[in-house]
Amino acid sequence: MAALVPAGVAATLAWHASMPATGAMPMPGGWTLSMAWMRMCGQSWARTAISFLGMWIAMMVPMMMPALAPMLWRYRQALTGAGQARPGMSMVLAGAGYFAVWGMVGLAVFAVGAALAAMAMHAQGLARAAPLAAAVVVVMAGVLQLTAWKARQLARCTHAAGRTGALPGHAGSAWRHGLRLGLHCTRCSAGLTAVLLVMGVMDLRVMAAVTLAMALERWMPAGARATRLVVRLTGGVLVGVGVAMLMQAGWGG
Repeated sequence: MAALVPAGVAATLAWHASMPATGAMPMPGGWTLSMAWMRMCGQSWARTAISFLGMWIAMMVPMMMPALAPMLWRYRQALTGAGQARPGMSMVLAGAGYFAVWGMVGLAVFAVGAALAAMAMHAQGLARAAPLAAAVVVVMAGVLQLTAWKARQLARCTHAAGRTGALPGHAGSAWRHGLRLGLHCTRCSAGLTAVLLVMGVMDLRVMAAVTLAMALERWMPAGARATRLVVRLTGGVLVGVGVAMLMQAGWGG
């Protein structure tokens, strides 16, 4: 199991290397706008959204698998202990439900991102403010890591992973278990996901760091001293990075 963390990071990097370059447009304020948010000539918005969703799911699977795999394994063991005939299939369905939730998050992210990109294209003031806004988001994500809300969400995520209920042997139960895991996980990962988005979805360093942070949070027992240390360390690093970004944005302005 311990090999899943470096394996997840490596898979994330391999995914990045295999993805075609989407291109980026230089913007006022010294940043670049990814063309993933833009509709290409002759392309419908529906097709653009589907393309983004495919990229999003392909990214989230290797990123979240180190955190998800132990939860799914515990679920499979519980099903096996309860005498279910096909625990492997139920585990796959739970995983599909989990990533279906992340897919819905991806669609919401695209809707917001595409709207902001369109506004930035037509408003230079908004475009120039983007680096400052990104810095504020990173600081807020770091502060969020240090709150009791984050601790509660992480505890709920861990608890949901072990709550298998009466373990009825049908596909609907497995799917709903995956949905529960996904809902808890997306809330718990809200801050780190925001960091990934504002610092660059295609940035290798950010992707690897977020993958590692999410996995370590979930691998340790909720409420344990080591878990609190990891969460707070992540929060402190994010606050520091965000402050540095604020200073850079101020100098750039």
